[in-house]
Amino acid sequence: MTMIKNSGLIKLISVIIIFSAFKTYSQTEANHPKKNTKKNSGISYTIIPSANMTWGYDIYFEKQLRIHQPTIPGYPGNNGFKTKADAKKVANRIIIKIKNGEMPPGITIEELKKLKVL
Repeated sequence: MTMIKNSGLIKLISVIIIFSAFKTYSQTEANHPKKNTKKNSGISYTIIPSANMTWGYDIYFEKQLRIHQPTIPGYPGNNGFKTKADAKKVANRIIIKIKNGEMPPGITIEELKKLKVL
């Protein structure tokens, strides 16, 4: 029973974090790195360094930062993904969700396991 409550709490926290990341951020061209960026119909991502030599991602809509995700969504702790490839998999999955109209585009622990990033 406790595990079910914790799982629900983690999902709720994940949704809140992702929703709060949708605040509008002003991003200048100088701060928008070109390296490790993938464009996709006005949506792009950049892989970013995170705590303890891990990786996160930023997602941009029309060159404006909309999602800053330095940690693994819905996962406890401050670390990001172990590899850049793992961060790319999740960033691409989030972009697919955005393109499919899922707002906010959350991702569950189960989905992260299916992507083999956990």
